[in-house]
Amino acid sequence: MNMDQALQTFIVESRELLQDMEDGLLRIEGEADQSESVNAIFRAAHTIKGSAGLFGLDDIVAFTHVLESVLDKVRGGKLAVDPDLVALFLLCGDHMATLVNHVERGSEASSADEQLAGSALVEKLARYLEGQPSAAPQQSAVAPPREPTVESSGGGLVDNDNWHISLRFGRDVLRNGMDPLSFFRYLGTLGEIVRITTITDAMPSAAEMDAESCYLGYEINFKSAADKAAIEGVFEFVREDCNIHILPPHSRVDDFVELIRDFPEEDLRLGEILVRCGTLTRNELEMVLEIQSQEDARAEKASGEHQKHLGEIAVEHGMVQQEVVEAALEKQKQVKDTKAKQQQLVRVDAEKLDQLINLIGELVIAGAGVNILAQRSGQPALLESVSTLGRLVEEVRDSALNLRMVQIGETFNRFQRVVRDVSKDLGKDIALIISGAETELDKTVVEKIGDPLTHLVRNSMDHGIENAELRAQRGKPARGTVRLNAYHESGSIVIEVSDDGGGLNRERILAKAIEKGIVAPNHALSEQEVFRLIFEAGFSTAEQVSNISGRGVGMDVVRRNIEALRGNIEIESQYTVGTTIRIRLPLTLAIIDGFLVGVGRSSFVIPLDMVLECVEMSEQDRQALRERNYVNLRNEVLPFIRLRDLFEASGETPRRENIVVVQYAGQKAGLVVDGLLGEFQTVIKPLGSIFQHLKGIGGSTILGSGEVALILDVPSLVQQVVAHEAQPVSRQRANDLALAQ
Repeated sequence: MNMDQALQTFIVESRELLQDMEDGLLRIEGEADQSESVNAIFRAAHTIKGSAGLFGLDDIVAFTHVLESVLDKVRGGKLAVDPDLVALFLLCGDHMATLVNHVERGSEASSADEQLAGSALVEKLARYLEGQPSAAPQQSAVAPPREPTVESSGGGLVDNDNWHISLRFGRDVLRNGMDPLSFFRYLGTLGEIVRITTITDAMPSAAEMDAESCYLGYEINFKSAADKAAIEGVFEFVREDCNIHILPPHSRVDDFVELIRDFPEEDLRLGEILVRCGTLTRNELEMVLEIQSQEDARAEKASGEHQKHLGEIAVEHGMVQQEVVEAALEKQKQVKDTKAKQQQLVRVDAEKLDQLINLIGELVIAGAGVNILAQRSGQPALLESVSTLGRLVEEVRDSALNLRMVQIGETFNRFQRVVRDVSKDLGKDIALIISGAETELDKTVVEKIGDPLTHLVRNSMDHGIENAELRAQRGKPARGTVRLNAYHESGSIVIEVSDDGGGLNRERILAKAIEKGIVAPNHALSEQEVFRLIFEAGFSTAEQVSNISGRGVGMDVVRRNIEALRGNIEIESQYTVGTTIRIRLPLTLAIIDGFLVGVGRSSFVIPLDMVLECVEMSEQDRQALRERNYVNLRNEVLPFIRLRDLFEASGETPRRENIVVVQYAGQKAGLVVDGLLGEFQTVIKPLGSIFQHLKGIGGSTILGSGEVALILDVPSLVQQVVAHEAQPVSRQRANDLALAQ
């Protein structure tokens, strides 16, 4: 890997770690035990700082170092986690993301405003380091600071007569003129260094190693009568650049458990972990291994007897506490799980995936051409080979498309931050509940759905959720709820944004639309049509414009963005109860299974997952075409639309016509076509900007013959059919009733 690739990897990983930090910060306030989240946030910041140091990104290193110092105080129980501190950490994460963006653009330099913002954050962090802010210790959920002289508490005591010093030198120690050996010599004047274990996990490959950087860490067993302050004083000159843990003799089990959890992700045996954390000496380890060997030999002779593990033996002989062994085993499992996960995942450039999909699309089109030639030849062997080839192409296509499918949960989780920030701005208490996060959809859709969802969530919070007083009057809990949900339905993905707010006021929306001239005063609209007015450009019922919404721009953008993704929006609302906005999107934007039909001399493709069945139009229905536009489908009224009439197809109408029954969003409709041409793998080609406003057409594709076929926009057609048929059906039924009387 060259440096450019390594830098790109740093950028990607830094963003992932920043997202992990943000997730942890948004989660931490609701946790009873915050230690895991605090450690995870610290590790993320520490990793970013260390990686940035490798590339000489001094701005990131300097800023993250201050943040890391405050996090270390939190981790050590010296600083309480409160909403103000979480808000500050979130802003620090934003600033780090800005610095990473500069690295991506090839410039580490920040603008004057960004430098000012960074300085302000550093100043706030420094206050926490100096202990000036009211840390509100009475509200602390973090364990109280450890005392050097430890009482026997829940964690128990570790039988260790010596100090244990865990030391990780910073990268710049050598560059700053410090000699690590000098600190060991100085430490030796205070007592006896019983044992030193060198930690080399941060050591890069020889090609990437900087001779002026320090990559080493040490676990030191130190025998001394000096107090902790004196030992800390040894490292006074490098404390800013180092990560140091000093555990006093007979420390609590919890201290060693915490130390083990903070160990780097390194594949170590249990004995090595116990030695490294200082609870077991080398001699004790050898003794335990000897005992284990004898125990194994005895158990082997007595068949069926349980063979004891090293940890069990060490506990039985009183060398190590059970809790420490369990922490070491948990660390081993964590390392194995992480490695297994890393081995299962391969990071691939998205452009390469897009190129693969494009090539498979061309393969599908070429395969269709071969299929036509094979059918014309009529050779059975060739037809069979082409059929096998087609099946394999289909499997390759599905596998390639699956590579682009990602879970929507990551996108949903980002809204925790949005809800937190907007709630604070609005002065409302609002919770976000997420479900269906494991639902998968095309990566392209995920990337484009973020902005529309942001508008909808912010709008729900601003206009939907009432203030606390009004909620109390309506008998609702003071805390409002916004829900994000996703699921698959009929070949589409459905994303719902719901709230338990005041709902849409039909009369108010209609009055506003009439006032703005969007709707004529005497024009009758259904409830859905009234609700959909909120998506009109410039439409807003807000009395005041805020920095969040009220200008009538956002919802218009939402509708256009969703339609650009070939999706549509439904609204379900009840006044004073709440609103659900439902977005339906295609699963993928690239290749679909289609059903090819013929109308006149043109071919059309219907997405196969929306086709329910095909029936031949009876002569009776054909005769009644001019009188009504619905058929009796097994005692069910099925409205239909003739594609020949809709698209003004030329040529004579054939003697036999067929109805393709399609379903979308729970509504059925019939599409009358001339001929059924069978299933067809369809590579979706976007329409040009001139044709984007065509109703009923969602795209185009190329047939094996080289001809172009249009892909029908079934959702649009179904809505069109249902809307047009409602009134005529009622009129016809009224006529039928009149005749019956």
